[in-house]
Amino acid sequence: MSTSPRGRLDRRPPSSLDPQARALYDRLTEGPRAGGPFPLVDAGGALEGPFNAMLLSPAVGTALQELGATLRYGTRLPDRAREIAILVVAAHWDSAFEQHAHEAVGRRIGLTGDELRALRRRDPLDLADPVEAEVLAVTRALTEHGDLDDDAYARAVTVLGEPALFELTTLVGYYATLALQLRLFRVAAPDDPGGAASAR
Repeated sequence: MSTSPRGRLDRRPPSSLDPQARALYDRLTEGPRAGGPFPLVDAGGALEGPFNAMLLSPAVGTALQELGATLRYGTRLPDRAREIAILVVAAHWDSAFEQHAHEAVGRRIGLTGDELRALRRRDPLDLADPVEAEVLAVTRALTEHGDLDDDAYARAVTVLGEPALFELTTLVGYYATLALQLRLFRVAAPDDPGGAASAR
């Protein structure tokens, strides 16, 4: 199958959607993501990023987007800590769309240019806030090793608490899922329309 500069999936404007897919489309475009710092739809009204693929299976897509909305808007993780974790996942997977979207979110909630650059390059990053520093350490360990040793686990529980650690591991898994889908369907960042045309 050939890949166009816009990826492997056709863009589907809302007028072309069946009732189940249209219901999911409406939930996405009328929900809290609609007010974010990056557009959810293109000029023709088709969904951007991972959301276009969710229309392939509205039942799975609905469950996935609800999980994502909960992770973005309903966890104990402070905003900066959450975006640090997402950007660690994006860097690990070399996910251009995740990076583009969540660097925009990160800038809005106070991540500096130097912090964003360190996260993108996977460089060392000193964070004064202990929760942010622990989220960074845990997320890098999970993406690089898939686990925490006993000492790291104990430290994470002490700093974050078990409920927030559960939320963080779920967030890491969710954004890894999106990164995998973005890679498979060759979804580029909006400012890099040819960047998804080949597998990384």
